[in-house]
Amino acid sequence: MPGRNFLFVPGPTNVPERILRAMDRAMEDHRSSAFPELSTAVFRDVKQAFKTTTGQPFIFPATGTGGWEAALVNTLSPGDRLLAPRYGQFSHLWIDLAQRHGLRVDIIDVEWGEGAPAERIEEILRGDTQHEIKGVLIVHNETATGVTSDVGAVRRALDAAQHPALLYVDGVSSIGSIDFRMDEWNVDLAITGSQKGLMLPPGLGLVCASPKALAAREHAKCPRVFFDFGDMIKANATGYFPYTPSLPLLHGLRESLEIMLAEGLDNIFARHHRLAEGVRAAVRAWGLKLCARAPRWHSDTVSAIMVPEGINGADVIDVAFRRYNLALGAGLGRLAGKLFRIGHLGDLNELMLLGAIAGAEMAMRDVGIKVTAGTGVAAAAEYYRSTAAPLAARAAVPSPDAQQQPGSGKPATPRATVRA
Repeated sequence: MPGRNFLFVPGPTNVPERILRAMDRAMEDHRSSAFPELSTAVFRDVKQAFKTTTGQPFIFPATGTGGWEAALVNTLSPGDRLLAPRYGQFSHLWIDLAQRHGLRVDIIDVEWGEGAPAERIEEILRGDTQHEIKGVLIVHNETATGVTSDVGAVRRALDAAQHPALLYVDGVSSIGSIDFRMDEWNVDLAITGSQKGLMLPPGLGLVCASPKALAAREHAKCPRVFFDFGDMIKANATGYFPYTPSLPLLHGLRESLEIMLAEGLDNIFARHHRLAEGVRAAVRAWGLKLCARAPRWHSDTVSAIMVPEGINGADVIDVAFRRYNLALGAGLGRLAGKLFRIGHLGDLNELMLLGAIAGAEMAMRDVGIKVTAGTGVAAAAEYYRSTAAPLAARAAVPSPDAQQQPGSGKPATPRATVRA
């Protein structure tokens, strides 16, 4: 099909040309004396994406699921007890992973469409006077339902209960796109993946561990080899890895962090919120509802849009892809067929999202959903137009694909060739 595929699933996301160029290089010796120049810069800058000065980042050739596993096995022992609310497919899968490792999980079942219940968590922790619960698992942004939970409120719940449990947070679809504050919220294990807000292809699982979490590994008995923090700590201290890292992705991550720090994290969060508000305006104009049950849970990285009774959301997705070359996210788990999802995170702007909204609108009409042609596009376009920054301010913002001096955030002289 001519033209470019419109990728609007909530991950993997669009990869900027700058990052593609940074990864397009000959292979190199990951044991050379020059390699630490790359790795130390990445370790330094990635801490800013987590908003931490005290946490220690680990970068595994894996995915967010690998990050889940690494966080658990390095800090817990078989039979340890965890507390986990289940409010979407990814919180469900993290619970399943923990159980397969022989961990006991007290599950708080929450209506899908709502977020983590901080009050209930506090109540349970207050009742755990013997401190048998060793950790609390929270999915910050549940992409299956388009729900963002209040991690700060969960931290306040732990503190109010005066409970020493570790706070584990899945930030796979939030870190780099939605405000995440590891140090301020005293998150002990924060997890993300390369293919979401970091704007890279899949293949890196990133974990950031607090000093408290690193101390917990001294007594953790879960088996671990590939995901052992200890092996990483020894090798990373000198700028190397205990096994062959993903070299292209590390170069891409360095470029991604340069792009993000040049834009500024707070600007990135504001951009994602504004773009998401445009999608939500379109959903209202269509007369449809989000899966998220209240505005306080609205996600700024993905909108899960409920389809009317008698319509299969999978049909919307299939028609959008086959007829209009638009990739939308599917309903997962118990929501399969009940919704479709528009991912709006990473490298994107207003016109890109308007294209996705137009394609979704056409596909919905094609499968019999009674939405009025053009209403969603018009509502989103008017929101974007009315909230756009002044032209002079926008002209001052460098393009994400502009060449920059490494680490400086300043445009550099255009280069004719890919850097070595």
